[in-house]
Amino acid sequence: MDTLTIGQHTFSSRLILGTGKFSDAETMGRAIQASGAELVTVALRRFNLERPSDDLLGPLRAIKGLTLMPNTSGACNAHEAVKAAHIARELSGSHFIKVEIHPNPQHLMPDGIETLEAARILAAEGFIVMPYMPADPVLAKRLEEVGCAAVMPLGSGIGTGHGLATAELLKLIIRDAQVPVIVDAGLRSPGEAAMAMEIGCDAVLVNSAIAAAGDPVAMAAAFAKAVQAGRAARLAGIMPQSDAAVPTSPLTSFLGNAEQ
Repeated sequence: MDTLTIGQHTFSSRLILGTGKFSDAETMGRAIQASGAELVTVALRRFNLERPSDDLLGPLRAIKGLTLMPNTSGACNAHEAVKAAHIARELSGSHFIKVEIHPNPQHLMPDGIETLEAARILAAEGFIVMPYMPADPVLAKRLEEVGCAAVMPLGSGIGTGHGLATAELLKLIIRDAQVPVIVDAGLRSPGEAAMAMEIGCDAVLVNSAIAAAGDPVAMAAAFAKAVQAGRAARLAGIMPQSDAAVPTSPLTSFLGNAEQ
């Protein structure tokens, strides 16, 4: 069976879901179930057991077989991210943490320097660290070296829907990585998720493309199929490209025989 291994945890699905932006918790839950996702990320600020209308932790815990990956969205530096990770682990009981540090709200690009520092601290403390990062092959290796269980480079800006704008850099990260490479942010369509898997990504994380769809539940199911198809194509071995047309049949010999 083709499974995804992160740290010592194994998942049968290679589609990871974000839980923000859904219109309500019921739609979120139905979309998660339709996607088949077994790992989801949730922001610490959505942990609010005292106000059920603002809380996602309770509804997510109610979904059988789901592993939670809290994230540090909202943190502006390593110190804030580490503090958020500790609180999230205490509240959720999960050792997974998505390190997410983007101090500029105008573009939400991850701060590579602060991300590396937070990842170093949290990995040493026993967290399963999954850093959201720029598509930087050098930074990806540094994050791997400090103990990250996976790296999560962006395809394009959060919520932009610009797809795999970083595809060539992703290929370099994939080539050299010894841990799973998971595209996080920017995917708009199931076709882009399939393409990410075809170029060798181990998984994709999707939120806006599903939550903002006309039918989030149906779109979640579509992404699940696309991820499976892209992974199957990668394993099957995609044909090489050629600059020249290559005939599929030896027409010359056929025509020669016909004239005799």
